[in-house]
This record gives sequence, structure tokens and C-alpha cells, in this order.
Amino acid sequence: MEHAQDLIRPWRRATIAVSAVAALELLLLAIVGIVTFGDPVLHHFSESAASAATPPQRSAPAPAAKKPLLPRNQVSVMVLNGNGQAGAAHAAADRVQARGYLLGNVGNAPSITPHSVVMFRPGFAAEGRRFARDLHVRIVRPLDGMRPSQLLGAHLVFILGT
Repeated sequence: MEHAQDLIRPWRRATIAVSAVAALELLLLAIVGIVTFGDPVLHHFSESAASAATPPQRSAPAPAAKKPLLPRNQVSVMVLNGNGQAGAAHAAADRVQARGYLLGNVGNAPSITPHSVVMFRPGFAAEGRRFARDLHVRIVRPLDGMRPSQLLGAHLVFILGT
């Protein structure tokens, strides 16, 4: 039995020695990597931190060219029923038309919505806020979950909530 253990010990010592050399090589590679790549990364982070710490220089503000607000009779609104009650979308469509807006498609939303929402296409945020004020809707958001091509030309989407 002692003879078998004498054969194993040199392998065990060799394995420990090779593992120690590999760990030392890994440590040296890590140090070389930090020295090589650490300086450019540190320089980048220190520059970005310095730029974030200094307030931006303000020049004379250029007058923003605001797009004029479209009249109500040129804003098309798609009305979707998100509360599950039959006929709610058509009743809301009547209110939309009574306020002077153009009526787009009227239908059902894909799911039940807890709150009424007005969504607007890009560039029609002001019209969306005005429409929400007119119909007493608190939530006004950019178009979400729909593509502009799905609006079939409408500028706004009015989703009735519960």
C-alpha cells in the first residue's frame, strides 16, 4: 500500500506546483490588462465626471420655431373603447364631434384599460393636451403600443377607460 501512495505524491506535488504557476500567470495577466486598458478607461470616466460637474454654458436661447396649433376641425381622433361597455366608444365619439374634432375610426381597444388615455402622434403633443383638457382626461402620452400607420391618418387616439 505504501508503494501506491509514493507514486501518487509526486503527481500531487506536480499538480500543486503547476496550479501555483498558473495562478501567478493569471495574476500577472490581470495586472498587465489593468495597466494597459485601465488608463484609457480611467481617463474617459474622469473626463465625463468633470463635464458632468461643470454646469453647461448657456448662450442666448434661440427662439424655438413652434409649430402652430392645428384648429380642432383639422385634428382627427381615433376613439377606442377600453372599458368593455357596449356602445361606450360611440358615445365618446359623439362627445369628440361635439367639441369640433374630426372623427377617425371608432372601435374596441385590444384590452381593458383602467384609465382614459389620450395618445398623440409625434409632433402633435400640443393638440393632444388641448384635446385632453377639452374632454377632462388626465393622462396624455406619446403614442405607445401602436404604430402611426395603425392610426389610419388620425392625429390622436382616445382610449376610454373604466
